[in-house]
Amino acid sequence: MEFRSGFVSIIGRPNAGKSTLLNSLLGEKIAIVARKPQTTRTQIQGVLNMPDAQIVLMDTPGIHESDTLINKRMMDLVRAAVEDRDALIYVADGSRDPGTGEEHGIAVLNRSKAPSILALNKIDRVADKGELLPRLDRYRALHDFSDYIPISALTGEGLDALKRAVAEKLPEGEPHFPPDYLTDQPERFLVAEFVREKILELTSEEVPHSVAVLVEQWTETANLTRIHASIIVEREGQKGIIIGSRGSMLKQIGTLARQEAEHMLCRKIFLELFVKVKPKWREDPQFLAEIDPRSMAGL
Repeated sequence: MEFRSGFVSIIGRPNAGKSTLLNSLLGEKIAIVARKPQTTRTQIQGVLNMPDAQIVLMDTPGIHESDTLINKRMMDLVRAAVEDRDALIYVADGSRDPGTGEEHGIAVLNRSKAPSILALNKIDRVADKGELLPRLDRYRALHDFSDYIPISALTGEGLDALKRAVAEKLPEGEPHFPPDYLTDQPERFLVAEFVREKILELTSEEVPHSVAVLVEQWTETANLTRIHASIIVEREGQKGIIIGSRGSMLKQIGTLARQEAEHMLCRKIFLELFVKVKPKWREDPQFLAEIDPRSMAGL
């Protein structure tokens, strides 16, 4: 049995379930998940090791219209993610028919000659499974996918079939990473993302897209990791929302993010959060490079 190894990008519209799929395939949470669109702002790499294959998965921001510098850079990441890949997974919401936005998303696939697999996600929300076949036919009319696989990233249904379909598309070759390698995400970035995830979960609609998190201090001792992070917003009113009455919201955000970080990093953490106002940070190239220098710089 020949071993296969290669690079695969996960793309799709916002809220299709791309990050949930990445986490489910890996069996570990490395990408934050929220119901609000544009949760993922950068490219996140995770490595799935199978007995006969190693799949290097790349989660990407949702395909959307670009109206700010950060959104334009996110779309640059998506376009780059479909180039020089061995296969692509296009994740779509299987609980509803494709609309015009889906056509725009699928058009990105035309930039690549790599085989593309349709992962029709969220089938756990479809009570009548008889609806899936005509829905798959509608996607077939939009693009010639190599495989059409109904899945639920939430429950795991269909994921084994998806893994096999992806592995079959990869070239024969040795693994690119050692078997214990999981992700390229630095620990600082993971902690900042956990904080941002809790803000997305707990705050109102106007706040999430105006928030960035920057880890400014990281000190490790034998028994404790001390982390100081700043939550950046664009307006004073947003600062008040995140702090909450007598600091209650900020405390809740910090507690939940710390618990996630301790689980991921397997160590005791002291997390201190500050909230700062930086108007129009989403249009500031230097600041965008600070919050994720791996992906934002140079784009």
